Amino acid sequence: MAEVELTNISKTFEGAARPVLTDISFTVKDTQFVSLLGPSGCGKTTLLRIIAGLEDATSGRLAIGALDMSRVAPRDRDMAFVFQNYALYPHFSVEDNISLGLRLRKIDKAEIAARVKATTEMLGLEALLARKPRALSGGQRQRVALARALVRNPRVFLLDEPLSNLDAKLRDKTRGELRLLFKKVKGTVIYVTHDQIEAMTMSDRIVILQEGKIQQAGTPNEIYEKPANIFVATFIGTPQMNILTKKEIQAIGWTLTGPEAGLEDLTCGIRPEDLELSTEPRQGWLEAAVDLCEPGGALTTLTISAAGTQLRCSTTLKWPPAQTRAWFTFKRERMHFFRSAEGTRIG
Repeated sequence: MAEVELTNISKTFEGAARPVLTDISFTVKDTQFVSLLGPSGCGKTTLLRIIAGLEDATSGRLAIGALDMSRVAPRDRDMAFVFQNYALYPHFSVEDNISLGLRLRKIDKAEIAARVKATTEMLGLEALLARKPRALSGGQRQRVALARALVRNPRVFLLDEPLSNLDAKLRDKTRGELRLLFKKVKGTVIYVTHDQIEAMTMSDRIVILQEGKIQQAGTPNEIYEKPANIFVATFIGTPQMNILTKKEIQAIGWTLTGPEAGLEDLTCGIRPEDLELSTEPRQGWLEAAVDLCEPGGALTTLTISAAGTQLRCSTTLKWPPAQTRAWFTFKRERMHFFRSAEGTRIG
């Protein structure tokens, strides 16, 4: 069983003013796909390297299948690491790059050949086995790096921003392929990304980091529907959640009627798709100027202004380009409330 458990992992580099990781605790269950998500510099890659054994934690415990990994060398952890730059040997062929780890472990040649054949067929690399990395496209290099990990049949896969070097169209295509692939091989996956779309669409669970601390851990739906704080609320979702102070809400003309109405230390959040829009006045709705209209096919994104406050709205309406006024209302049941001082969720 390849359950990975981290307990109070902290890391401070020598001479650093503050820790890069602080009290990181979470569990990745067997065959789960878990993403470590956060902005650049939040500690994601350092944490992945600690799991792989390429960095030592300053404190805390890492266990795989209940076995403490603190004294286990990287090569003995039975993990496969896919690096952001793929780390292919330029003078080796595709076949040699894929089989290198097996050859170093002195696995029988016939078994190596069988494993390489099965893996390259799965990833569509059969016709590229004799090529060198320089003769491959970015997408092909990425598949070779994946094949090198898959052929080992490790207990745990560690992937560090594997799609970041691909163009947008190929990245979108590869996201789904990766998810299906790891479901097929029943792999336990820890996946580092700064791209919230990757994390939301691929993961069973997401661990969101900021400044070396866990902000929230949960399923994609849990994190989207109930963000733990303002950072998570604005980091997850495109377009970004609208964040308004209580004074801004009141200036717009919206009346708070729930238990939050009596709180002064209040910040309100509303996702763009949870604002209702109309091209014509409606009773009880608020009026706004249309600053920007961004058609996007199925959805149109509007930037509107009311009482000096800008809001982003997503709508299925085919918004007329000449329409410069909008009427809107909030879906009360879809509003999020946070304590302004701490930024933490209320309710």
